[in-house]
Amino acid sequence: MTTTLAPSCRALEPFFDDAHRALDEVSARVIAADEASLHDVARVVPRLGAAGLLSHVAPRVQVRALCVVRERLGYVSPLADAIFAVQGLAVHPLLLASHDKWRAVIDGVIAGARVGGFALTEPEAGSDVASMRSAATRDGDRWLIDGDKTFISNVGIADYFVVFANADRTLGKRGISAFFVSRDAPGLTLEPIETIDDHPLGRLTMRRCHAELVGEIGQGMRFALGTLDAFRTSVGAAANGMAMRALDEAITHVRSRVQFGQALAEFQLVQGALADMATELDAARLLVARAAWAKDTGREARTDVAMAKMFATETAQKVIDRAVQLSGGSGVVRGRAVERLYRSVRALRIYEGTTEIQKLIIGSSFAKERTAS
Repeated sequence: MTTTLAPSCRALEPFFDDAHRALDEVSARVIAADEASLHDVARVVPRLGAAGLLSHVAPRVQVRALCVVRERLGYVSPLADAIFAVQGLAVHPLLLASHDKWRAVIDGVIAGARVGGFALTEPEAGSDVASMRSAATRDGDRWLIDGDKTFISNVGIADYFVVFANADRTLGKRGISAFFVSRDAPGLTLEPIETIDDHPLGRLTMRRCHAELVGEIGQGMRFALGTLDAFRTSVGAAANGMAMRALDEAITHVRSRVQFGQALAEFQLVQGALADMATELDAARLLVARAAWAKDTGREARTDVAMAKMFATETAQKVIDRAVQLSGGSGVVRGRAVERLYRSVRALRIYEGTTEIQKLIIGSSFAKERTAS
C-alpha cells in the first residue's frame, strides 16, 4: 500500500529542512526492509538499534528528528513506536545526570542491546506527579525504595527502570530523586497489566528494593519533567502517523467497496468525511511541526507543545474513528489495520500529559497574557 508519508517533511516546510527529509527517507527504507519485526515485541528494540533509529533518542535529543521517526513508526506499528519512545524516556534522565557514569547503559540503549523503562506514575499520583508516595532511604552505599508504580511501559522486556522516589520527605517534592533499578534487583516485583492494546505494560512493587541514585538528591522532578518536555511533542507525531494510516486505509476501502451500484467514494457524505479527516490531519501535522521547530531552535514553546499534543492526539482519535465507520463491519474485525489503530490511539490522549492538562496549560497562558495587558 502506498503511504501518504512519502513526502512527509516536504509538506512541513519551512519547519523541517534537508536533514529531516533525508532522515524521513532513510526511516522509510529501514521500516519497509523488515516491517514484520516491528510487530514482534521481542524483536522491536534489536531491530530499531540495528537500523540506527535509536540514535535519535540519545545522546542529544532533536525533537524534529524524533517526530520524523515516530510519525513513520506510528504509521506502520504503534507497538514499535511506543517501545521506541520509552527507550528515549528511560535514557534521557541518565543523559541529564551524567554522560560518563551511565555511558555503558546509554550506548546499550542506542545499539538496541538494552531496554529501559520510565517509572513515574503511581496508583495515587498520575498527573499530580509531586504527590508520589514512593520513598527511598539510604542503606550504607546503596539505596532502598519502598513504593508502587503502575502503568509502566516495557514491563516484561525492560532490563532496567529509572524510578522516581522521594529521598528526603522533609523537603517535600524537592526531595524527589531518580534511581536506577535493575530488573533483577532484590525487592522488586514486576506484574503485567493487560489493556485494550498489546503494549507491554505493568506494575512495579518495591519493598526495600535495591537502587542506585541517578544524579543528586532532589533532581528527580527536573529529570522527570525535563524528559517528558523533550518527548511530549513527538507524541503528536506518533498520533499523526496513526491517523495517516487510518486515512489511507479508509480511502482504499471506499474506492473499492461498491454499494447501491457505485463505489462508496462517490457518495458526498463519504467525500465530506474524507475532507474533514484530511484537513484536520494536515492542521495537526503543522501544529506538531511548529512546536518541534520551536523546541529545537530554543524558542518558548510550552503553549505550542501543549496545543500540538492535544490537537494531534484528539484529531487522531477522530480520524481513526471515522475510518472504522467508513470501513463498516470490516472495521471492527480483530486484526484489521483500523481496528488495531482504534485500540492503539486511545492511550495517546492520556500519557505524557492528558488532554485536560494540556488545556490547563494553554488556557492559563492566554489568561496570564491578558491579565498582564
